[in-house]
Amino acid sequence: MRIVTIAILVGGVTAAGAVLAGGVAAPSVKPAAAASLRTVASFDGIKDPAARSLALFEEAGKVIQSPRCLNCHPAERSPTQGDDLHPHNPPMVAGDSGHGPAGLPCLSCHTAANVPTWGDRIKSIPGDPKWALAPAEMAWQGKSLGAICAQIKNPATNGGKTLAEIHHHMAEDHLVGWGWNPGEGRTPAPGTQAQFGALIKAWIDTGAKCPKA
Repeated sequence: MRIVTIAILVGGVTAAGAVLAGGVAAPSVKPAAAASLRTVASFDGIKDPAARSLALFEEAGKVIQSPRCLNCHPAERSPTQGDDLHPHNPPMVAGDSGHGPAGLPCLSCHTAANVPTWGDRIKSIPGDPKWALAPAEMAWQGKSLGAICAQIKNPATNGGKTLAEIHHHMAEDHLVGWGWNPGEGRTPAPGTQAQFGALIKAWIDTGAKCPKA
């Protein structure tokens, strides 16, 4: 019974795909194949450190601007879903903590791990022990990669983090790592978290240069 309730809350469809709310079923989006990432070593041919730093961040940007990151870094304090960044169903807001409004925390539906469903439109419910929206100052959707880069670097707009802390977050944080294990029905972030972390570390080591906004 609890699984049925969760499936209704998150997807609005039955196991057979029937519409439960809204009158029209959302189109089914087939995930694309996971993309790859270039290795840090592949940038060694760029001799100018600043140019190499830019190229490294642009490669890391394939992850930063992927749906797996953008859905949790929305322009508003409301998450989006899917590879097409559609509005969260049911409507949801971050609340004061980023973990949902009072009385309906994210973990009401998003448990400590991905949960498979039997619906034909929603294949799984994503989950992680730390499931939450990114802080408001880290909203990325709709911004250029250069603007996101400047945002990441600035302690005033990144939650007070140093570049070393930013690297740790991207390379080792378990919730960030979910992006490469998003559950059936979602395209994983490109490459691996280890490759992404290595690109961010190399970007920092070469001066943390940002593309033009």
